[in-house]
Amino acid sequence: MKLVVVSAGLSVPSSTRLLADRLAAATGRYTSVDVQVVELRDLAVEIAHNFTSGFPGRALSAALEAVTEADGLIVVTPVFSASYSGLFKSFFDVLDQDALTGKPVLIAATGGSARHSLVLEHALRPLFAYLRAVVVPTAVYAASEDWGAEGLADRIDRAAGELGRLMEGLGSGAARRAEVADTAGAADKADASVVVDTDTAAAIAPRSLDGALASADRFTVIPFEQQLAALRP
Repeated sequence: MKLVVVSAGLSVPSSTRLLADRLAAATGRYTSVDVQVVELRDLAVEIAHNFTSGFPGRALSAALEAVTEADGLIVVTPVFSASYSGLFKSFFDVLDQDALTGKPVLIAATGGSARHSLVLEHALRPLFAYLRAVVVPTAVYAASEDWGAEGLADRIDRAAGELGRLMEGLGSGAARRAEVADTAGAADKADASVVVDTDTAAAIAPRSLDGALASADRFTVIPFEQQLAALRP
């Protein structure tokens, strides 16, 4: 399955990217995933141009396509002014509004103080609920003092486990739906058969349907081609 990580970190190195990488690695312990990272700092200019021109550049278009086709997402933003960053919000503003419908998403954020941890519930979760994504129950916030301290690793592992299991569950469900659709399509292409009242069929075409009406049952399955032939002059 394809896991796309969207990181809105601005510095290099970035604690936002570090948290994103740790979440992706932890998810890989619960389900087999191919990880692709989208660094929004590299797309800032193209995102701005998209707002003014209405058309994404090549790199932004590839990133939007990756997010749309992903089986699951990890999104991580630094906290600016008690909310997600403008770059983070701008990226999801240019994404098609139906792209995340039903898609599993793990939300996470980094900040300088633990006081900003509520950004996960007051800003990120409502945003992705509006986009009709399936947001995992555990969100991860990492303040400066969390790095190297107890608790962060446990939160990362718990959130990653929820995402991995959700991706597998929704993925297997999609596979079953595709299998059912393929089976239905094959049935549509096969010769159609219709259940016909034998009395009615005999009245319409008594000669052509004599063999098919030999059954003692009230209703008999008559192949469509045979019905068509009986209607010809």
